[in-house]
Amino acid sequence: MVYVIPAVFLVVFVFAAIKRVKIYSEFSQGVKEAVEFTVSLIPCLAAIFMMCAVFEKSGLSDALTRLLAPLFGGLGIPPELTKLVLIKPFSGSGSLAYLNAVITQHGADSYIARCACVCYGSSETVFYISAVYFAGIKVKRLAAPIAVVLVAAFASTVVACLLCRVM
Repeated sequence: MVYVIPAVFLVVFVFAAIKRVKIYSEFSQGVKEAVEFTVSLIPCLAAIFMMCAVFEKSGLSDALTRLLAPLFGGLGIPPELTKLVLIKPFSGSGSLAYLNAVITQHGADSYIARCACVCYGSSETVFYISAVYFAGIKVKRLAAPIAVVLVAAFASTVVACLLCRVM
């Protein structure tokens, strides 16, 4: 594995030389475009981070957790994981901290901890990834794709808890 990355670079350089590509100028152009793209992401990411902070600090997260815990329990998601399921689409680090708390409280080999780990791994931070991806392709109509991803993430959580129960 130590030789894979240097080998990839060597293959790219050889291929570029065969195609008579000006490697340095193309590399410089790519870096310039990457910097412009990164700068264009700042407003989207700022909105996502602010939304996460407002969701947690306003108490909406706790109220929604209490409200949805019985519903989630009926779908096979342990009520203790309601907050994890709610936080994960917004914040990877926040959900990781909550995952750590679940494992510490219930033990690493418990059903709830196994469910929490699989739920954590079966979905992504939807809003962060959406901000990065959709800012890059400049799509303005985001509601439908984000709704589909949220439904898929929730379905994966339900299936993950079912599989943890069966296994």
